[in-house]
Amino acid sequence: MAGGDAFASLPLAEQQKKPWYGGKSPFDVSYGKLMMWYFLVSDAFTFASFLIAYGTIRMSSPTWANPNKVFNSFPFLEGWDVPLGFVSVMTFILILSSVFVVRAVQEGHRMNKRGVVIWMIMGVLGGIAFLGCQAWEWSHLIHQGQTMSWNPFGPPAFGQLFFLITGFHGFHVFSGVLLNCLVVWQAASGAMERRGHYELVEKLGLYWHFVDLVWVFVFLCFYLL
Repeated sequence: MAGGDAFASLPLAEQQKKPWYGGKSPFDVSYGKLMMWYFLVSDAFTFASFLIAYGTIRMSSPTWANPNKVFNSFPFLEGWDVPLGFVSVMTFILILSSVFVVRAVQEGHRMNKRGVVIWMIMGVLGGIAFLGCQAWEWSHLIHQGQTMSWNPFGPPAFGQLFFLITGFHGFHVFSGVLLNCLVVWQAASGAMERRGHYELVEKLGLYWHFVDLVWVFVFLCFYLL
């Protein structure tokens, strides 16, 4: 008799005392990973709301800032016109950090503590480098006169939305860096090895890939369109 039929044939009182024997979990994921997916879906709605608001305001404005003129500076290259050069470097750094985290997840599946620690540290360094690049970009734009209330490149709404949305994304990157540091500490101390799995690496890897994916849409809206 199949497991599900055997369970169904038991008296109700006995069924209530036993766990479910219906076979595989419908989602085939742990509770922790399922909750992470729920969080990411809800967070995706928040970012989508911001980006939809940006698109609506931009399409209803008669003029808008030209990204090739706003984002044409590069550190240590004063006077050079490098449209979208620096933000392309930022994007590459964030994508590369996501690749490092993928490698950490793979090493976790192999129960390789050293590999997890090394690749997660690389991912953390990538996140820190991205935040450093974003700090330079913000300070440069503020030095040029762009604030929440004034924008020398066009309507003030551009500056307001830029600082709001990229700042919100930057906060997610900062949070991810802190959480990944926690993973490095737990992996290095052997806590995950004692648990018998490295699922925490995979759960925070999902978060890090989400942050990377959101940046693609932010890059598209602010820097390319």
